[in-house]
Amino acid sequence: MSATTAALPRTLRLNAKDNVRVAVDTIMQGTTIEGVTAVQRIPKGHKMALTGIPEGGPILKFGQIIGFAKTPIAPGEHIHEHNCGMHDFDRDYQFAEGAHDDGLLPDSERRTFEGYVRPNGKVGTRNYIGVLTSVNCSATVARHIAEGFNRSGLLEAFPNVDGVVSFVHGTGCGMGGSGEGYETLERTQWGYASHPNLAGVLVVGLGCEVFQIPRLMKAYNLVEHEGFRTMTIQDIGGTKKTIEWGIDMIKEMLPAANKHTRTTVPVSEITVGMQCGGSDGYSGITANPALGYASDLLVKHGGTTILSETPEIYGAEHLLTRRAANREVGEKLVDLIHWWEDYTERNQGEMNNNPSPGNKAGGLTTILEKSLGAAAKGGTATLRGVYKYAEPIDTHGFVYMDSPGYDPASVTGQVASGANMIVFTTGRGSAAGYKPTPSIKLATNSDLYARMTDDMDINCGDILEGVSLEKKGEEIFEEIVAVASGKRSKSEQLGYGDAEFVPWQIGAVM
Repeated sequence: MSATTAALPRTLRLNAKDNVRVAVDTIMQGTTIEGVTAVQRIPKGHKMALTGIPEGGPILKFGQIIGFAKTPIAPGEHIHEHNCGMHDFDRDYQFAEGAHDDGLLPDSERRTFEGYVRPNGKVGTRNYIGVLTSVNCSATVARHIAEGFNRSGLLEAFPNVDGVVSFVHGTGCGMGGSGEGYETLERTQWGYASHPNLAGVLVVGLGCEVFQIPRLMKAYNLVEHEGFRTMTIQDIGGTKKTIEWGIDMIKEMLPAANKHTRTTVPVSEITVGMQCGGSDGYSGITANPALGYASDLLVKHGGTTILSETPEIYGAEHLLTRRAANREVGEKLVDLIHWWEDYTERNQGEMNNNPSPGNKAGGLTTILEKSLGAAAKGGTATLRGVYKYAEPIDTHGFVYMDSPGYDPASVTGQVASGANMIVFTTGRGSAAGYKPTPSIKLATNSDLYARMTDDMDINCGDILEGVSLEKKGEEIFEEIVAVASGKRSKSEQLGYGDAEFVPWQIGAVM
């Protein structure tokens, strides 16, 4: 990576193969940088052509194809949607050729944190009680039950309980009773019902919905006990009675939940869901690779990191298949890519629909460019497994879980899969949180960090000012350990997390 002198706008050529430079600062028309004169203004985060590119010629960033010239492009031109498009091209998957030892540290050198050890051996980073809903029809009741505690002072006598949170959603009926849509919701609900960040769970249904609570309990061998209760509005006798019963049930759970206290456990019990949202032209240069370095550190300590958002690795999946532990793992990832190609076509879309207006304003032109930056969150560790949405993660190390690129739906799946921490990079300024799992926000640029400092936990923009990726990755790793041990992240301080439970809804709504 080379940078120009300080007297000129800062720019970066990220790979010797690249035929573009990224504008760290705005490049004004007429500015000459390393022999190339800008023929028009290049906004910060955007790209300037370094050479002439013929129509149909590949445009390279990160040493990889991010698109193809729609028209001939002259040196110094601004490269964006008007002259850069994309089409299918062959990728060499080189399955498992780059798999390697992750350099796990001996037990004596591994870090610890302060977590909640549950009776089943799982470890939580928070101690909530959750009110789950089987269907949208029970959402209001669930919210009123949770609000009955959080706004009344009833929790003051239970200082070890972080709160009562309702997880409401827009599905559970008007759907098929079998198939991938139903199975996805079922995995999601079970993942939350058994999540280590929840000391107690109450599941509330209506009674006549497609997604039946007894069926969920049978499928996952769930039985009612002091920390897991269920009820339906129709059986209890209406809204008011159900709210009253629900409050009473949680009152019965609180003493046991309050007995859970933090104890010292290995960092190998941390599972981090890695996300990016509101990405910009800096994401793949600063916050994402810094998070990738932190991911590698956590893996060395025996922990687990989850990369997701399949539409946002499209065009970069070949970089992950090369690091797959074996061919089977790599092929599972490619199968997901093919499923998404079919899924978008069925719904009259295309993979390149993913970059949002905000992404494009921030300098990202195609999904290929966005994906190459997003995949950097995965660091360099060997890919140990590929999982369905909300499927329980049963291995340590760096893994992949299928999900949409829509952040709330993707994080919901990661939490259901077992993530007890979320680290979220953003360039435009995503504002969200994900109870019961704390979320750490990384700003990709210093302007954003200064503008939304109340929302951002760490500024990664200083990487452009000389801070090394290694140092920033270590800072992120230390923040993960601190927040897992009880430090409240910015999104927690702001009260985010009650509205971001969004199970992925697949299939017809009937």
